[in-house]
Amino acid sequence: MTQKPRMAQASDGRFAPNTQLRHVKTGGLYRVVCLANIEANLAPAYVYESLQTHDFWIRPQAEMEDGRFVVMPSQTN
Repeated sequence: MTQKPRMAQASDGRFAPNTQLRHVKTGGLYRVVCLANIEANLAPAYVYESLQTHDFWIRPQAEMEDGRFVVMPSQTN
């Protein structure tokens, strides 16, 4: 019997839901919505929202946590 893959949990990521982030290169401000799974390969990915445009984005967890985003100073995790 095939085992069901483990789905991402909010506690699996470095950034918790509602954490506000700044993109180091562009200075853009974002809010983490959740940690989800990419359908094609079930890799964990963050869903996040631009605080300027309110567009939603999805980025693999490894990219979000590689230093290109930093927690806003008023945020603690």
